[in-house]
Amino acid sequence: MALTPSQLQDLAEAKAFRAETRRPTVPALEAMLFEPVPVLDHGFVRVIDYMGDDAAVVQAARVSYGRGTRAANEDRGLIRYLMRHRHSTPFEMCEIKYHVKLPIFIARQWIRHRTANVNEYSARYSILDREFYLPAPEQLAAQSASNRQGRGTVLQGAEAEHVLRLLRQDAMTTYDHYAEMLNEDEAGQPADPARQGLARELARMNLTLNTYTQWYWKTDLHNLLHFLSLRADAHAQYEIRAYAEAMMRSLEAWVPAVAEAFRDYRLGAVTLSAQMLAVVRRLLAGEAVEQGGSGLSKREWRELMEQLGRPA
Repeated sequence: MALTPSQLQDLAEAKAFRAETRRPTVPALEAMLFEPVPVLDHGFVRVIDYMGDDAAVVQAARVSYGRGTRAANEDRGLIRYLMRHRHSTPFEMCEIKYHVKLPIFIARQWIRHRTANVNEYSARYSILDREFYLPAPEQLAAQSASNRQGRGTVLQGAEAEHVLRLLRQDAMTTYDHYAEMLNEDEAGQPADPARQGLARELARMNLTLNTYTQWYWKTDLHNLLHFLSLRADAHAQYEIRAYAEAMMRSLEAWVPAVAEAFRDYRLGAVTLSAQMLAVVRRLLAGEAVEQGGSGLSKREWRELMEQLGRPA
């Protein structure tokens, strides 16, 4: 991930700025402000601003019945209770804003999380950079035979090289045509004075989905946790999971008690249906249970056995 001289200058100025405040701050997250965390080949995530901390979650939860206890272990216990029982409003009291650089096809998947405020770089007004996401060889996989949304075996040798060559050639060719249609130099003047350029809002439609875009993404802690529970999961698409894992670092710096509870009760936990729970109880009672007599479909049975670490 390379930053331009102007971007580096902007970062230096942002980090040098100091403001006095009477609101709570988190030193560990303050140290991360404006620092880009590299993701994929050209992407990044960086924290721009935040509001609240672990104590804000506790404060919101206790407002309905007074001050209560304030010992650190009591606060941690309350946060874990709130997470365990899926309370939401106390976590909504905290907010965070990110600057994210990501491939367009990941942005279109990400935007499905509609509980955030988003402002994206506009290719109607500006020209996109010649930057594309090209997967690492270990991420070039065939379509999964059992999961329509997943990947199967990794492509090897000449086949992988051919796919990478196609991805690179297509991206470069379409960008060359994009630049030709725009007919603009770096100063925004016609590159060829003898012809008119196509409007930016039209020329952009020729670009491939692995072209990088950028946005500011602001959300509250409750909705961030929902995003991470889906996108930091081992079953999530690798590319968006890479961004979620980078955001987990900021979560752990910002609200460590919440992050600990989140890992225990959401990210590292499983949900059992009533039928699955009945099967577990029968197994604990020493009964030999088979899929045919379990009341579960083959897929549900396989998922349950995977969760229990037993052969399907």
